[in-house]
Amino acid sequence: MMNVKTQIAKNVARNILRKLRMMNENPDEYEQQPKIRIFAPVTDKRSINTAYLLTGGNMGSREVQLAKAKQLLEQAAGPVIHHSSLYETSAWGNIPQPAFLNQVLCLHTHLDAESLLQTALLIEQKMGRERTVKFGPRVIDIDILFFNNNIIDRPELTIPHPYLHVRRFTLIPLVEIAPNLLHPVFNKTMHQLLTECPDTLDVKKFSAEND
Repeated sequence: MMNVKTQIAKNVARNILRKLRMMNENPDEYEQQPKIRIFAPVTDKRSINTAYLLTGGNMGSREVQLAKAKQLLEQAAGPVIHHSSLYETSAWGNIPQPAFLNQVLCLHTHLDAESLLQTALLIEQKMGRERTVKFGPRVIDIDILFFNNNIIDRPELTIPHPYLHVRRFTLIPLVEIAPNLLHPVFNKTMHQLLTECPDTLDVKKFSAEND
């Protein structure tokens, strides 16, 4: 017989798949939908959690900004145990702006997912992030991609990140450090998701000589 935790996880996964389909097929309709609060199992705050984050930015000295974000995350959240190379890509969206640098970090933390989100937002604010235009230029952006194998769908936080499977600039650095990491909703590895990704933006490994 299916236990309660398994049933909760299946219900949350089903809801996220429905939301992803709506986001892809009817983005305007999705934005108008009320956000339903669905609770994922609570993580023991004393346990060590593994989180994958994407850092990125396209303003100022991009390489310096990403290094600073990594340092602040280690100080506030926990040690970075793996990190990808830096990757450069054109901005995702329809707003003309400079190219982004991105990097995936894997860290160990005693924070729960919500506390990690608040920590990331505070670091963004400390580094001068201003939220004015969606998908617009930014000094730093810190997104939580995965948190253990949790599936979370709340108004303020969706894990896995709802767009990671359609963004090559996220998948390529993920494949570099965790090609066999399994997406808990799609039940596919990062390598599989990259081969199926519809994104056509060029993503290239960054060289400081070309900055």
